[in-house]
This record gives sequence, C-alpha cells and structure tokens, in this order.
Amino acid sequence: MIILDTSAVRALAGGHKTLSLLAGNMARTPGDHLTVPALCLMQAEVEDEGAARRVLGLSSVLVDDLDTIASVTVGTMVRDGYGGPDTCHALYCALPRAEFASMSILLTGTEEAYPPGIVTVDIDAPGMLGFY
Repeated sequence: MIILDTSAVRALAGGHKTLSLLAGNMARTPGDHLTVPALCLMQAEVEDEGAARRVLGLSSVLVDDLDTIASVTVGTMVRDGYGGPDTCHALYCALPRAEFASMSILLTGTEEAYPPGIVTVDIDAPGMLGFY
C-alpha cells in the first residue's frame, strides 16, 4: 500500500511532477491506488484551500477513514508524542493491519517526522520511481 501524508498530499495537489506521474500510472493499473489518511487530507485542506478537491479528483486516490479503532489508536499516538493528528493517522495507516497483507510505503516530504521502522520515501528523492 502506498500512503501519502499531508506534505505529499499538498505536493500532489500542487502538481508535483513525480507524484502526478505516479497517480496517473496507478489510475491505469487495476487494483492499485494511493491511500490518503483522512486527517492528512483534512490538514492539507487547512493549509491549502482547494487541495482536497484537487486530490480527490484523481481516480487513483482512496481515503482511509478514521473509524472507531483508528481514532482511539491515533489519539493514543498523539498523546504519547508521536506527532500531530495527521502525522499519527499516516503512521497508523503504515502499520501492519489485517486488511493489508503487503508492506506499506509512506511517501512524505518530512521523513524525520516518522519513527525508525516505518518505510518512508522522500517525495523529492531522485530515485523515488526508480529513475536516477
């Protein structure tokens, strides 16, 4: 599963070349999608009016809802100092869950916001899509 945190959502909404290419490729591949945690979408909209509308207009984007279990877990993470609500929702999405059997990759512009053990990829890394 590929997850976009707030910084990646804002970049995609702003036309980030590599993320736009990734979103286009995912749209053409059946079953593939980019996951956006609901709280990251909310924070991106707070910081950049219209960002949510631009990102939700892409067919390859799915929003990970904040259900009961997620809200309790994310709240605990925030209380324990893992970051703000949006960062913790992205972190929650990147952790192993029963409904996602594969490894999660978290695309971000702020890799330092996440603890060791979480697979993060900087959205501006030269080799993000395998091109150098």
